[in-house]
Amino acid sequence: MSEQNSSSPPERAEPEGRARDLGETAAPKARRVGASKKGFAWRPLLRAVHRDVGYTAVGLTFVYAVSGLAVNHIGEWDPNFKNYEVTREVGGPLPDNDEEAARIVLDKLGIKETPEEVYRAEKDLEVRIGERTLHVNVDTGHVVDQGRKPRFILRVANWLHLNRGKKAWTYAADTYAAALLFLAFSGLFMLKGSKGIIGRGAVFVLIGIAIPVAYVTFAAR
Repeated sequence: MSEQNSSSPPERAEPEGRARDLGETAAPKARRVGASKKGFAWRPLLRAVHRDVGYTAVGLTFVYAVSGLAVNHIGEWDPNFKNYEVTREVGGPLPDNDEEAARIVLDKLGIKETPEEVYRAEKDLEVRIGERTLHVNVDTGHVVDQGRKPRFILRVANWLHLNRGKKAWTYAADTYAAALLFLAFSGLFMLKGSKGIIGRGAVFVLIGIAIPVAYVTFAAR
């Protein structure tokens, strides 16, 4: 038994050089962990808040941007309504009584609204319903349906943009304006170095400020 024990291989000792190498690599790692505790990394937090506020503002930005483009050209078109004209036939001749003739025309066209005004204009019977007017030839029953239809989405966007709703929308609009101010201000400090506000960022900020200032300066002349 003693011979077998004496013949077993001895335990391998860690080379002195390897132990020294492990000690040298462990120290820098400890220093790196300790270094990460110095100061507060505020830029990542700023970028995260900027991102989330930007996502939240997407819907209202779409509303205000589209409405702004539409209202800017109000002299060239009606941003809220579009005109239309459709011809229809109800058969004639119609009764001489204006109210009775108007009732027959509305029934045949499937119009449920009550006319606001019914009157004769030469040979035609005029039936006005809100933004809509029916020009009726009482002899032939030929009807020219003219009016205005609200533009899809645009009318609602303009209604919100111009703050024509209830007072509650004022708070929503003010909150959105404050969010835009935050996005503009926080965007100045999201990057550091040559790509931030002390580098190329300053150039673009000055360009953005110069555009309205230059326009007001030269337009006033």
